[in-house]
Amino acid sequence: MLKNIMKDDIEHRNNQGFNWFPGHMKKAINQIKENIKKVNIIVEVRDARVPMASGNKAIYNQSGEKPYLIVFNKANLADPASIKLWESWFTEQNESFIFINALDPISIKAIVKRSREILQSHRLKSNANIAEKKQMTMMVLGLPNTGKSTIINKLANRNATKAASKPGQTKQKLWVKADKDLQIIDTPGVMPPRIKEEIHAKWLSAIHAIPDHIITPEDSACFIIKYLLEIRSTDFQKFYELKSLDIDVLTAIEHIGKRRGCLRSGGHFDYEHIYVIILNDFRKGMLGLISFELPPE
Repeated sequence: MLKNIMKDDIEHRNNQGFNWFPGHMKKAINQIKENIKKVNIIVEVRDARVPMASGNKAIYNQSGEKPYLIVFNKANLADPASIKLWESWFTEQNESFIFINALDPISIKAIVKRSREILQSHRLKSNANIAEKKQMTMMVLGLPNTGKSTIINKLANRNATKAASKPGQTKQKLWVKADKDLQIIDTPGVMPPRIKEEIHAKWLSAIHAIPDHIITPEDSACFIIKYLLEIRSTDFQKFYELKSLDIDVLTAIEHIGKRRGCLRSGGHFDYEHIYVIILNDFRKGMLGLISFELPPE
């Protein structure tokens, strides 16, 4: 069920798919396109659990030959076997990419190293004798809650930009000086103008790229439980101490409610509280390493 959304939000839930596109995001996309010319490399941050659905390459793929790096963050929360499949697929597509955990300092260094390699390779195409330049200007963009602000803060080794607690809240760009050789433009988290598949909206809601007032905690929590039951996740079973995975969604939710003390007077379940618990547990990675999306066949 969808709750009412603000009048400047655009929503589609029909054969055209689903869309959450607040008015400020359209303005942000225009600002991003205007400012791409001010940087010499683009870093697009995605979620490793949904590598394609969390992408928004259309923002910058019309910017000519501007070099870019796709950073798949939260790889520590994704299924390792799925990551290997994606690595092979993106390599076949000749994409510039890297899977990382933004909380890992080694991953942060890898972003800078890979960006410099891509930038130098791009420069060599126009001049085979050009010397490597230390100065690098970078734009970091991506969907809400993919970890852009965390990555920038780690690159700058400080809280250079405050990460918003709700998707789509950071609305203004910000220049950040990471060090003497690296400057970064932070950008607001923006969604694609249209999400073609409704299942993609469910994935994005689960990872919190779409806020919980657009797709309700009930919808997202039930989707997650149904998915984990279908893939027969033993991590999910162990975490909530389920005796069996051969149960329905409601039985699982009420079991979780009993385990986590979500009973009201009279023995009634506080379902809203249970839904929030499930979402928080999933988003913290407590329910196992999970990937929703696999490479195209």
